[in-house]
Amino acid sequence: MPGSAETLNDTRLKFNEESGVAMNNDKEFDQIPVVQEGFQEGKTGNDGDPYLVVWDGHQDPGCPKGFKKRNKWIITLIVAAGAFNTTCASSIYTSTYEQIERDFKSSHELAIAGLSLFVMGLGIGPMFLAPLSEFYGRRPIYIVSFACYVLFLIPCAAAQNITTMLVGRFLDGVAGSAFLSVAGGTVGDMFEKGDLGLPMMVYTASPFVGPEVGPLIGGYINENTHWRWTWYVMIIWSFVQWVLLCLVPETYNPVLLQRKAAKVRRETGDDRYYAPYDRREDGILKTVLISCKRPFLLLIFEPMVLALCTFTALLLGILYLFFQAFGIVFRGSHGFTLSQLGLSFLGLFVGMILGVSTDPLWRRVYRRLVEKRGESIPEFRLPPGIMGGILVPIGLLWFGWTTYRSIHWIVPIIGSAIFGTGTLLVYSAVFAFLVDCYPIYAASAMAANSFSRSCFAAGFPLFSTQMYQALGNQYATLILALLTVAMAPFPFIFFKYGERLRKNSRYARSP
Repeated sequence: MPGSAETLNDTRLKFNEESGVAMNNDKEFDQIPVVQEGFQEGKTGNDGDPYLVVWDGHQDPGCPKGFKKRNKWIITLIVAAGAFNTTCASSIYTSTYEQIERDFKSSHELAIAGLSLFVMGLGIGPMFLAPLSEFYGRRPIYIVSFACYVLFLIPCAAAQNITTMLVGRFLDGVAGSAFLSVAGGTVGDMFEKGDLGLPMMVYTASPFVGPEVGPLIGGYINENTHWRWTWYVMIIWSFVQWVLLCLVPETYNPVLLQRKAAKVRRETGDDRYYAPYDRREDGILKTVLISCKRPFLLLIFEPMVLALCTFTALLLGILYLFFQAFGIVFRGSHGFTLSQLGLSFLGLFVGMILGVSTDPLWRRVYRRLVEKRGESIPEFRLPPGIMGGILVPIGLLWFGWTTYRSIHWIVPIIGSAIFGTGTLLVYSAVFAFLVDCYPIYAASAMAANSFSRSCFAAGFPLFSTQMYQALGNQYATLILALLTVAMAPFPFIFFKYGERLRKNSRYARSP
């Protein structure tokens, strides 16, 4: 019978290069193929079923890829601004340490825990927010989670003790994590593969730029007024962001096709018409459990995932460690004020912008590798990571050994810019490689990366002050540089031997 569950199971998802669809026998649906509409008699869907409702090409009014280009960019900028806001909130807190420690009579380590708990929330939230978006769509997740994000800023602003602040920070991180797990999908929903590079670059850069801007804004606020104004400003900014998010339409294809199928059933009076998601067998609980389990399976059984996730986690850990280290270096050695300390993070900001600006160069390298081989393989995504792996330890060594009081403060900031450029290149290469190497399990691979990064970013700030005070600025940074030297060869190793490793992988794309 047309539209039966058996028919749908016969067309269980396969990876389709033309439509960019990733599906598997575990029923982990990421997108729905863009094929000809099949809700009228005589028209067939992707599996020959006349009752399977799909898009009537990009000219279909409901298809996200058919949105006007201007509207696509407005939506992209709104969700990118949400990611920027969330990650800015993670680091703006660091400028409140002195006042919070005085007002709450807390230790410095306990105050730092507010940064660590927020970042840990950013890592935990995607585990269940991402699968929930599969059932309800992206728009409800944005609106509800960001509304909670704004509400959880209020306890931070009104806190009368450090416990309230820490609980509020953790819950705020969980609520704000939607933009690190769902927003990238919104951009991918709207743009064709050939046009996806620039908008995805804008979105990808936003959560990396946010942490550098946070101390800059917070420094001026906390130098001139009470620390609570940090949260008043964030509440106002975040509420405006939430209003903008309410204007963003749904872009998730499976949910939109469900709505289209329901409309067709109402218009035709025939209940046989259905969308693929109408016949999915997994419930919310099972989907969430799979989302929580598979990232750890990839970390355990896939050496490439483990190594590259550890490398990116180390880099983010060092980045968040800098929020304490910069204070020790620039306030202790160079006498910076709080606002000047915020400006010192512009080196990292400029470095990451430089990293983004090199994207055309790496695209040319990628095209030449593809032309030389005659086909595209995931390993061709790694050259930026190879260069980034070289720049990162150079930047750290430059920064560490120029932190003497006798050396002008601009010199270590230049070193931090080199570190920022290398970090951005490593991230861009690893993200692209994981998605290309594990197309069916891309969401799980990225979740594994996100979780490992959050663990390191949450843990490193907790021991940074003690490490820099005990070892000194130079030797503490030297240890960090040596750790990156140990990790730097992995992009090159996988570039050279990744294809061989994929042959024995249970999850990776086969050579």
